[in-house]
Formats: sequence, structure tokens, C-alpha cells
Amino acid sequence: MSAADAALGSEPVRPNNSRVKAFLRLVMIEHSVFALPFAYIAALTAMFRADKTVHWVELLLVTVAMVGLRTFAMACNRIIDREIDARNPRTANRELVTGAVSVRSAWTGALVALVVFLGAAALLNPLCLALAPVAVVPMVVYPYGKRFTTYPHAILGIAQAMGPVGAWLAVTGSWSWEALILGLAVGIWIGGFDLIFACQDVQADRAHGVRSVPARFGIPAALWGARVSHVMTTVLLVWFGLATEAGVLYWIGMAVVAVAFVYEHRVVRPHDLSRLNRAFFSVNGFIGIALFVCALLDLVVRGLTV
Repeated sequence: MSAADAALGSEPVRPNNSRVKAFLRLVMIEHSVFALPFAYIAALTAMFRADKTVHWVELLLVTVAMVGLRTFAMACNRIIDREIDARNPRTANRELVTGAVSVRSAWTGALVALVVFLGAAALLNPLCLALAPVAVVPMVVYPYGKRFTTYPHAILGIAQAMGPVGAWLAVTGSWSWEALILGLAVGIWIGGFDLIFACQDVQADRAHGVRSVPARFGIPAALWGARVSHVMTTVLLVWFGLATEAGVLYWIGMAVVAVAFVYEHRVVRPHDLSRLNRAFFSVNGFIGIALFVCALLDLVVRGLTV
């Protein structure tokens, strides 16, 4: 990128599809797999309770809203953290640091994603639109969290907990304690594996004043915090199953999730983070998909019309 391009905050001229691909890499669109299955579990359980019928338009709008909000959040995260990313060897090749995506393009993508989210919320029901700003706020606050608190992982957990709650509200237009239980499970789960993920940046974070649990208390303490978080997640998912009178297939999914959690914490050790990416990406992606498949099959067996 030329000096003039850098000064203008613009990218070198390239095909539009290349820009789109670079933006999708920036926001890691494939990581929607973490929270989206739990939004589906909430939405489909609410539909089962209402009339045992899948409402495909509502499910599509939930999908659009979730992906739109997550894309907005990731773009904001990358924009706000670009100077921190530039000082960390692990993140120095991210698109905003290298110039593959300009700040202007990132903001444009973020605002488009926000409009998509708000549009989907408006099409769902008035309550979803009214509460949409509540979901947006923690998404923007989270990247700033590492500047003022040792516990930015908790802010991320709060942000992610809103997915299942919002999905239930999208279907029913009313509050549900069951959705809150599932939301808390998701928030604590994601906050827990963010503790694991942050362990790989301890040296860089300490050197540059970035705050996190591993940076302050050390990697062993962070991994213990993640273990406690995932025990709490398991308890909450069991509670959700009991509260919604789930059948045997859901409990099979819970057994799979419990085994996956045990495996995740066996492959990541305080003095051996070589398999951290396997734990973070592969195992956690598998957890969401496995529980969703089992929960969906359970609802179908119990009478949900697909």
C-alpha cells in the first residue's frame, strides 16, 4: 500500500470480491458456528412450545440477526484493537494491520452489518427492535474492556448470552426464564474458552499493558477459571433440559458435551499450549453443533413439525 493510500485510510484498487473476501476474513465469519446453534436451540424450543411447528421465516430472520450482530461486533473489535494487534506477533498479520482491509472499509462493513441486524430485528417483532440497542452495547464495550478491567472475558460472556435470549424473544415476543438459563450457559461457556484463548497472549499483554485474567493471575489460574466456567455451563445446560422437559436425545447430546469439555481441558496444559487452537476452534465448534443436532432430533421425535 502506498503512503498516499495509507494517509487516506484506503485500500489499493482491487476487485470488489477480493475486498469482500478480505472483510469476511477480518470478521472470521466462520466462527458464527459457536453461538448460532444455541440461538437455534432457543428458537426451535420456543416454536415447539408454541405450536410444534418450525416457522422458517422467523428462523431465517434469527439467523440474519445473529450473523449481522456478530459481524458488526467483530469488525468493531478489529478496528478498536488494531494498534494492540500491531504490537502482538500473533495478531500482527490481521487485515487491518497489514492494510488488506482499510479502516474505512471495516467501518463500512460494520455499519452495513448493524443495519442488517436492526432490519432483521424490526421484521421479527417490536420488542426485538426495542431491545436491539441492549444487544449492541456490550459488543462495542468488549474490545475496550481489556483497557480498564482484568475481566474482559466476562463482558464477552454477557454479549454472547444475549443470543439465545434474543432468539426466544424473536419467536414468542415475551420473556422466558428458560431462555435466560440457556443464555447464561452460552455466556459462561464462551467466557470460559476466552480465558483459554487469552493464555497465548500473556507475554504480549503484560508487555503492552493489555489486561486479562491470564496476564494478571497467570496461565494456571486462567485454566482453572475456564474449568469452573465449563462446569457451570454443564450445570446450566442440564437445568435448561430439565426446565424444558427435554427427552433422551437431548441428554445424549449433553453427555457428548461433557466428554468434549473433559477432552478440551486435557489437551491444554499450563506449560503446553501447543494444542490450544484445537481446543478453541475444533472442540468448541463441535460442542455447539453436537448439542444442536441432538436437541433438534429430540424436538422432532417429540413432535416438532419440520
